[in-house]
Amino acid sequence: MKEEIVNPALAAINATKNQPRILQGWAFFDWANSAYALVITVAIFPGYFLHITADKVKILGLTISDSALYSYSLSFAYLLIALVSPLLSGIADYAGRKKSFLRFFTTLGAMACMGLLFFTNMHTLWIGVSCFILATIGFSGGLVFYNAFLPEIATEDRYDKVSATGFSYGFAGSIILLVTNLVIIQNFAWFGFSESLKAVPVAFVMVGLWWLGFAQIPFRRLPEDARHPYSKHMMKHGYEEVKLIAARVLAQPNMLRFLSAFFFANAGTQSVLYLASIFAEKELHFNTSNLIVLILILQIVGIGGAYFFAWVSSKRGNKFALVSMLFVWTLICFGAYVVKTGLDFYFLAACVGLVMGGMQSLARATYAKLLPENTPDTASYFSFYDILDKLSTVMGTFVFGLIETISGGMRNSVLSLAVFFVISIFIMWKVKVTRNLA
Repeated sequence: MKEEIVNPALAAINATKNQPRILQGWAFFDWANSAYALVITVAIFPGYFLHITADKVKILGLTISDSALYSYSLSFAYLLIALVSPLLSGIADYAGRKKSFLRFFTTLGAMACMGLLFFTNMHTLWIGVSCFILATIGFSGGLVFYNAFLPEIATEDRYDKVSATGFSYGFAGSIILLVTNLVIIQNFAWFGFSESLKAVPVAFVMVGLWWLGFAQIPFRRLPEDARHPYSKHMMKHGYEEVKLIAARVLAQPNMLRFLSAFFFANAGTQSVLYLASIFAEKELHFNTSNLIVLILILQIVGIGGAYFFAWVSSKRGNKFALVSMLFVWTLICFGAYVVKTGLDFYFLAACVGLVMGGMQSLARATYAKLLPENTPDTASYFSFYDILDKLSTVMGTFVFGLIETISGGMRNSVLSLAVFFVISIFIMWKVKVTRNLA
């Protein structure tokens, strides 16, 4: 029998795949950083930001509302990440620095998050805005390298299961910390605070410590960096890949239609998710406890919604499920425009939860079905998809802030998001969910 020749480098890579300890360590990063996504960007910091800042703020000679400033801060953070993410992807692929950069962005995000402790009044507004932007960059930048580890630690047949495990870890961890924060804020006197507002910054420190602390698990378990030397080609590779995929998309009208529909839908979806708390606090006068209950509704209903629309998709197809969710999103925007009471808004939150998880998961699954069959560079296609995700978030949050600045009301901003969903419905209606054989 002829002896099989084994490539030592390939054998070393395969030896790290599908190891339970490594896979669990990878999933723990989701447990660590999801606390920021839920507690800071959605649940607690938005309301605190509005309480601390004046209704009108002067920035670079312009007078804007505090909620518009919050929207623009999100836009700026995601714009920076969208611009540099191809560079980061190129480094992750060719420089062998995934763990180093994962550690850097995690540390940046966690430290910036803890820095929000010093944002206590208008005199420290610059600290609040700067730390929020840096923390968002740390969160989004870290995800680039976190995702890049998946093909290195798991075989392709395990991607879905491993990814789902990370999601479940993230959901569980963020809920545990959010409930803990709720207990502290609700019972502020137990912890020596004179009012609930003064207890809120404790949550920022707890998120930073949770994020950085639990991230040590993946830092210890994930494979070490290969550390290849830097090169000019490596630095340009990510941008060249984006140009290549963009050219391919332009040559495939059906995929171009889907990505256009996704761009508008995601602009509306992400804006609702990020700015729902701001709207509830400013227009309906929700307090921090109300906002946390609101987010819990979103998270819990979101799980059922994702399974429900997966079932709808299996019965009626991806396009039917996506268009149905887009229609619900449109109604949510009109409902938010006229809502008057907190109880009505809780109902809207349940509706958002119903379509939130399903929209994101089904859009990504549909995109995978539209990729050319047997394409060897699915990672490049999804890198392009990720950039569109971030750019659409920039557009949605920026338009939200701009409409409020021009019209003077957040309800008009919410109504403007309905336009994104209507445009997406018309484009999505023309999409054929069939794999491209080119």
